[in-house]
Amino acid sequence: MYKSLNQHLQERFGTKVYKIALSSGCTCPNRDGTIGVGGCIFCADTGSGDFATEASLPVREQLKAAKERIAAKNKGGKYIAYFQSFTNTYASVEFLEPKFLEALEDEEVVALSIATRPDCLPEDILAMLKRLNRIKPVWVELGLQTVKEETVEYIRRGYPNEVYDRAVEKLHDIGIEVITHVIIGLPGETKEDMLRTVDYVVQSKAEGIKLQLLHVIQGTDLAKDYADGAFKTLALDEYIQIIRECVERIPSDMVIHRLTGDGNKKTLIAPAWSADKKRVLNELNKALREE
Repeated sequence: MYKSLNQHLQERFGTKVYKIALSSGCTCPNRDGTIGVGGCIFCADTGSGDFATEASLPVREQLKAAKERIAAKNKGGKYIAYFQSFTNTYASVEFLEPKFLEALEDEEVVALSIATRPDCLPEDILAMLKRLNRIKPVWVELGLQTVKEETVEYIRRGYPNEVYDRAVEKLHDIGIEVITHVIIGLPGETKEDMLRTVDYVVQSKAEGIKLQLLHVIQGTDLAKDYADGAFKTLALDEYIQIIRECVERIPSDMVIHRLTGDGNKKTLIAPAWSADKKRVLNELNKALREE
């Protein structure tokens, strides 16, 4: 049986813990011209932060608004402050540290989770993360997505696999936990390619992994390729079988933070079945129980 995020959080913090999606106001080097423009091929204008609060609001107000939205589901529980949109270490320490500290000051926040790119962790940012980690646990979520070189180029990720390796090593050296994002179903990838990426993450000793179904979202360059018939998305039964094999390869001490993913129903093009997340999770959990 795999170790789910809910189980891990309950064991670690002794209560129900919800993740609150926040915005730091950062952009991305794959959008501002430093590496590229337009972002990764699958990335929407929100920078994978469809459920994050408006970046123009102070962090304290973002937290308050997010808590109010889920108050009925989290009576007496705690929260993880999750800076989700774009690349949340792609700014100066002077800009970022006050925002992160403001989140950590909230008594109901038990940990800080920061989504970023492996190539956006300079020494001063690492030193900041080390300071923050002394206050409350800090997790860094790295977008690896795949290790297949042809796919890396196609999705415009913008860095070689070795950069991910060095980032994990540096983060571990300062006591920061790593969660790695992997996309299942990228165009041109076989099941073996996807499993090889999972094996790579396992070998990196990341503490957690997110298995994210590929979503085709309106307004992305991926959507143009999909409309042109360049690839097909996975069927539900295909996805379930791949996830089963992924989970078999993941050690029991690595936390699986996600088995599928949330897509914005208003902008989701494909696969249509993924819009019914409750059904998908039920089917996944049923299949995994049969192991």
